[in-house]
Amino acid sequence: MKLIYDINDRPALKKTIVFAFQQMIAIMAATLLVPMLMTGFDQTGKLYFDPAAALCGAGIGTIVYLLFTKRRSPVFLGSSFTFLGAYAAVISMNYGYWGVILGILFAGLVYVVIALIVKATGSGWVNKLMPAVIIGPIVALIGLSLSGTATGWMSTNGGSDYSLITIAVGVFTFLAIVFVSIKGTKGMKLIPFIIGIGAGYILALILTLIGNAAEVEALQILSFQSFKDVFGDFKFFGSILSLPKFTFVQAIKAAGEYPLDGTAVANIAITFVPIGIVELAQHIADHKNLSNIVNRDLITDPGLDNTLLGDGVGSIVGGFFGGAANTTYGESIGCVAITGNASIVSIMGAAIGCIVLSFFAPFVAFINSIPKSVMGGACIAMYGFIAVSGLQMLKNVDLGNSKNLFVVAAILVCGIGGLTLEFGTNAITGGSFLSITALATAFIVGVITNLIVNNGKMSSGEDNMVSGHAENMGNVKDPEKK
Repeated sequence: MKLIYDINDRPALKKTIVFAFQQMIAIMAATLLVPMLMTGFDQTGKLYFDPAAALCGAGIGTIVYLLFTKRRSPVFLGSSFTFLGAYAAVISMNYGYWGVILGILFAGLVYVVIALIVKATGSGWVNKLMPAVIIGPIVALIGLSLSGTATGWMSTNGGSDYSLITIAVGVFTFLAIVFVSIKGTKGMKLIPFIIGIGAGYILALILTLIGNAAEVEALQILSFQSFKDVFGDFKFFGSILSLPKFTFVQAIKAAGEYPLDGTAVANIAITFVPIGIVELAQHIADHKNLSNIVNRDLITDPGLDNTLLGDGVGSIVGGFFGGAANTTYGESIGCVAITGNASIVSIMGAAIGCIVLSFFAPFVAFINSIPKSVMGGACIAMYGFIAVSGLQMLKNVDLGNSKNLFVVAAILVCGIGGLTLEFGTNAITGGSFLSITALATAFIVGVITNLIVNNGKMSSGEDNMVSGHAENMGNVKDPEKK
């Protein structure tokens, strides 16, 4: 696609600050949500994972990633939802903060080991294993699999009650982003998410004030609780400046409460390592998608080994501070795609901004106050662009050829349908011993299908553009008829 700012471009300082803020807004809701969910997993009420610490950890992790990738891969690392099941398992096993930190360490080391293998063997196998006919629908799946989050946030505003009003707020936010992106000035087109989310927030605020005055609960979309928590008992150090509750500090304070022995460490490794392995497909898919957006092959330069090292080490460092493993964020990639701004300076600015603002309590309170319906509307655009980017990768694939059609169909149906592979039973948690995500399952099925229909060879789907067509499937031509 055509970029307004390329990777190495340096916008003016004022613009950089605005662009960085936009990236921060795009990634913050999900990044802050993960630690909140993790805290909810603890039935004892003793564990607390601080959203501000997770935000700071994500910023530090992103800087580590950018350094490992030689500042050539413009994407932000945020808190990963993929590991929520692992967090729940470790917390339920009463392994405490150190159990979570160790789990993230094991998952990050998986990436480090694979990176070393790639360094030794090269990354040429990636294009063979993930040709256009496979990587296209896989990338599309990443966006489509997240779509339920966007529509769910719009439908219930993050709660449990369905509301047409919150849907209207979400749609308004989305349309504001669309309008700015299409009809706005050149400067406005670079910050559609700031304007769109701001417009949605204002609408939600107006409806909430009306709802409070008229005592109509359905209109009370925006919660002021985060501001009450910060300013209720006003103190400068607490209400204005606040030290995040870093996970490693929490772990040190709780030393002795959650003892870990060899068996515990083995259980933690068994819980986290498989997830790190199956996430390889998403890591590659994200970077293939980003490569398509920035018009350069990131798998080759800076190289898959460097992106893996950056992701793995960045996740370890981020988890040490914030308690949540990090991963390349689709929201960040979508932001780059929609705005055409791939400047590394903007991503670095967002990372630094997250670190600084994690100490600024009012800002964290403001982000926490953004209604989920507003973020859901913004995510329609972000997740939708990811899905469309994947479909765009199929532009040179002959979907009239039934061989390619079966590969793409298998991936999309298995992924959208949520087909997972569960193996064994964990005696401690009662859950599966090993669970392979729907995305990884779809990838495995796609590879197997591609091999079968092409007689044991991996086809890109781009070399048979004049072959048979799907519309003729099942139709047998009478050889007697001319």
